[in-house]
Amino acid sequence: MATLFLLRHGRSTANTEGLLAGWTPGVALDERGAAQAAALPGRLAELPLAAVVSSPLQRCRETVAPLLATRPELTLHTDERIGECHYGDWSGRKLAELAEEPLMQVVQNHPSAVTFPGGETMRAMQARAVDAVREWNARIDAEHGEQAAFVMCSHGDIIKSLVADALGLHLDLFQRISVEPCSLTVIRYTRTRPFLLRLGDTGDFAALVPREESDDAAGGAEGRAGGDGGQATVGGAAGAP
Repeated sequence: MATLFLLRHGRSTANTEGLLAGWTPGVALDERGAAQAAALPGRLAELPLAAVVSSPLQRCRETVAPLLATRPELTLHTDERIGECHYGDWSGRKLAELAEEPLMQVVQNHPSAVTFPGGETMRAMQARAVDAVREWNARIDAEHGEQAAFVMCSHGDIIKSLVADALGLHLDLFQRISVEPCSLTVIRYTRTRPFLLRLGDTGDFAALVPREESDDAAGGAEGRAGGDGGQATVGGAAGAP
């Protein structure tokens, strides 16, 4: 099936200010985030892309704008299901302040039990994101073939929950995963199982350009995953959605 490039938005003004942005309107990329977004087309230059899907939030749309400007053949699709977690009453508050809330310990250690006050459950957040990915995978595969690749720009908690799903990890373990702003996490879904090809990668992706050999889906993914020369970089602050 198609290969999914999960892009976390570039560094935002909320990241810089230590705020839990959620769906708060007007959260844009900061200067560094804009530079990260500007570098994205170069990082993906060798990859043929079939589509770009984005969270509707401003910081994600700003992140993919330079990529779309260099790829006029691509249309931006937005999908609310990959929008940030609905943090409810926590939205817009300082992370340092939220760290004192008793619920934060549950968020970090038992997220499957969390319902944000005035917001959604973390289980619902993961479920809607997984549904979105599965539907987009099927659509891209049907329209562009199983060697197609597409970008999906989303948020830290969404991406971490999707990685947990791909690896068969319980949601309660997803806080062990970390993805930096403007990093790319690559998952190739096959008929029998997903393969995590990159996690929080901030480098280039020339090694993931489709090859000519006719590997079977699982074997090809395993070959690409094991032959990257150790380029994947895992990093980023878990507490900066």
